[in-house]
Amino acid sequence: MSQDLMQLLIFLAIGLAAGWLAGLVMGGGGLLRNLVAGVIGVFVGGYVMRLANINLPIDNPYLSQIITGAIGAVIVIVVARIVAK
Repeated sequence: MSQDLMQLLIFLAIGLAAGWLAGLVMGGGGLLRNLVAGVIGVFVGGYVMRLANINLPIDNPYLSQIITGAIGAVIVIVVARIVAK
């Protein structure tokens, strides 16, 4: 398996886990919705955390990315629900 494909699969797995966590917090979900919210949430969470100068004290980089993505996914879900109304 190529390095690029492996990185893409890891990124999608992190997005899916982050979306799943956000779905638990916010309710609703489904595999595709969790994946989309999580992948977008990884970018949003990373941006917001960097903007707020917050660095999570978690040694595992994958777990840190999942938590950051979940925070971002919650933000994405909240904004989507506000826009949908």
